Amino acid sequence: MTLLEILVSLGILAMISLLIYGAFDSLSRGRKGEALRVDRARQGREAMARITREIQGTFLSAHNPALPALVTRMTAFIATSGPNFDRLDFSAFAHTRMIKDARESDQSEIGYFVVKDPNIEDKMDLVRREQTPIDLDPKRGGVINVLAEDVESFHLKYLDPVSGTWVESWDTTQTTGQTNRLPLEVRVSLALRGVKNSPPFVFETKFMIPMQQPLSFGIPR
Repeated sequence: MTLLEILVSLGILAMISLLIYGAFDSLSRGRKGEALRVDRARQGREAMARITREIQGTFLSAHNPALPALVTRMTAFIATSGPNFDRLDFSAFAHTRMIKDARESDQSEIGYFVVKDPNIEDKMDLVRREQTPIDLDPKRGGVINVLAEDVESFHLKYLDPVSGTWVESWDTTQTTGQTNRLPLEVRVSLALRGVKNSPPFVFETKFMIPMQQPLSFGIPR
């Protein structure tokens, strides 16, 4: 074999190796992109399932001490709307005891809202706040955990059983709001950013709230 034949053979081998590497690299990037899409879809489904389950467990309680000075807790359902992100804080039968025989109730304060990721620019995350036991401030306290990442929009609407209309805000603590009553239905819409210029992942659901009136066991009406 001449030197020219060896060089030509090496060139052909290099081209074949480059083509094989490009094919494997394309497959690897495709698998990573698909894994990201699957994970994003999973996050959205799990977030919607948890939101639905916990909002369905919301409640109001009419059991308060006769003296205002003795009041140590306040149940509420407070919803505010924003251009892209809404917020909801409510009391619910949603707390899960993680320690056996722990002296904890299943009652807790839950909050859903969107915050900016402190580590990544232009990234918004849907977070869940839980405070147990219920205290006097229904919008603060507790532990905050990320529920879904890369959120583009988060909207909630509420069906008022009195007027029969869908509203974007609700407040059971104000006399000008919906005092001591809950919405009949809730509509949730969540959009997560797409992967690699793909369309956003949009999740929507609608469900009823079983209890609209405050709990009043043993209280004469």
